[in-house]
Amino acid sequence: MPLVTLTVRKPKSLAFKDAVLGGVHKALVASGVPQNDLFQRVLELDSEDFRFDATYPDAKSPRTDGFVLIEILLSVGRSVKVKRKILIDLIEHLGMEPGLNPESVMVCFKETAWENWSFAGGRLLHT
Repeated sequence: MPLVTLTVRKPKSLAFKDAVLGGVHKALVASGVPQNDLFQRVLELDSEDFRFDATYPDAKSPRTDGFVLIEILLSVGRSVKVKRKILIDLIEHLGMEPGLNPESVMVCFKETAWENWSFAGGRLLHT
């Protein structure tokens, strides 16, 4: 169960947020995540609350106010190969819609053990 957090600077339209989150979800589904495994949140912050360097560490063009940070919390076990495939698909989708420059997209994979998920009712399904 991935939990996706999108962090952007204000203001962003609903269409923009839908396009980004839709592209992320398509990439995750292509990697084997079930279609209905959809848990996403958006943090839309003022510029003073979302700070970033324009080029660190290797951006080929400066990041703009359109910069997006995508955090994907996953259960442990996905290989680097699978994560690379997610990144390739994600960048491709976001380039098409909403037309993001790949240099303005940062992705952070975070992993947690299966026993750290309680999907509902306080039940630990994977213990």
